[in-house]
Amino acid sequence: MVNPIAPRTRKVRVLATLGPASSDAAMIRSLMLAGADAFRINMSHGAHETHAKVIAAIRGLEKEVGRPSTILADLQGPKLRVGRFADGKVQLQTGERFTLDRDTTPGDVSRVELPHPEIFAALTPGARLLVDDGKIVLRAEEVEPDRVITRVEVGGAISNNKGVNVPDVVVPLPALTEKDRRDLAFALEEGVDWVALSFVQRPEDVAEARRLIGGKASLLAKIEKPSAIDRLDEILELADAVMVARGDLGVELPPESVPPLQKRIVESARRLGRPVVVATQMLESMISTPTPTRAEVSDVATAVYDGADAIMLSAELAAGAWPEESVAMMNRISTAVEKDPAHGDRVHFTKTIPDPTTADALAEAAGQIARTISAAAIICFTSSGSTARRIARERPSVPLLVLTPKLQTARRLGLLWGAHAVNTKDVASFEEMVAKSKRMALRAGVAKGGDRLILVAGVPFGTPGSTNVLHIVRLQGDELKGHKS
Repeated sequence: MVNPIAPRTRKVRVLATLGPASSDAAMIRSLMLAGADAFRINMSHGAHETHAKVIAAIRGLEKEVGRPSTILADLQGPKLRVGRFADGKVQLQTGERFTLDRDTTPGDVSRVELPHPEIFAALTPGARLLVDDGKIVLRAEEVEPDRVITRVEVGGAISNNKGVNVPDVVVPLPALTEKDRRDLAFALEEGVDWVALSFVQRPEDVAEARRLIGGKASLLAKIEKPSAIDRLDEILELADAVMVARGDLGVELPPESVPPLQKRIVESARRLGRPVVVATQMLESMISTPTPTRAEVSDVATAVYDGADAIMLSAELAAGAWPEESVAMMNRISTAVEKDPAHGDRVHFTKTIPDPTTADALAEAAGQIARTISAAAIICFTSSGSTARRIARERPSVPLLVLTPKLQTARRLGLLWGAHAVNTKDVASFEEMVAKSKRMALRAGVAKGGDRLILVAGVPFGTPGSTNVLHIVRLQGDELKGHKS
């Protein structure tokens, strides 16, 4: 029998996208056991009724697997698309002119509808329009209120409703479309833990989403637009977490610029203590084959060495032929990297400077003391999760066991590096804190007789934001006698 609250030895988290190939309860259970720590529901596809069943299946497995489940609802965002063609598609020739306009008449080789007036208002001559994930490149030459004449710089086939990216300008689109607002209301009603905001361009987008969420879920900002990079620190200040969304980021920017930007985003998020997810095409070849390429393995390893909180699988699980194998592979790669003796030094390349607060000072000290005295684990008591986030920012070398009386907090911590959250009754006294810490450490299997534990908490107990206690205890041999595993 597996210990019901045994934490994963792996510290980086695996975020698994669910879809047609991975949405039934049996498969979700298999993915959990294979190593999935959190689940992403892509609101771009599927009906609310289908998503509700998936959410219920995830929650229904919590007791069996013995850990809180973490669910992220990913909003579609303002996706820009061309209209339709009379023959379904046309072939654009490099060097020719091509017009985008507001005319709803089906398009041809000379023109097509672009049903987004905001683009016409934002475009200037010289700006690029990238169609179908950048396969076709158009350069604006003449811009009018209802028409833009472009020159085809990279030609090819263009068909109905292909996506359009406009990387050179900030398009004044609302942060959330009407579809997003409906999806958000549904997700919050279903009690999801995280909401991902797509195509963030400016801090105001994050502020608007946070206002609508109203504290009912944590907010993750997806960084996939060049304009978001320009205001990254402001966005990070407002978001609870960020995602390096390399799909659209790699469309709107030259491919060679994405790796350094990935490192910059990860480092910036870590400095501010925001969980950061690296996503898109991590094990892409496993959509159709049971093993990844060596380059994909190296890509996953790089994110782990950089200290990302979570790494995400997308189409590999949602539509792939090998969903369980993909999670197992991600788990094996991450585990192998974290066993590398050099891993600890590499994740500390990023310097995290604590804020001048008691809570930050204790969080930093906990990691240092753990290394100095070879503690078995850090045990953190928290109501909001903020203490756990502060400790995880320091990337401690020992397990982080988080005890919280709020199930909502325990669930939200599923994207946090190294944190193993347990929903348990709060303590009322110092003596009870010490006793419960020892008991839970033994039950979770993170300590044995003779080991030392570092406890971090706030007094008075049950008061959010009051972290002011760091205490070291040793597990005595006689304390093991009464413990039931």
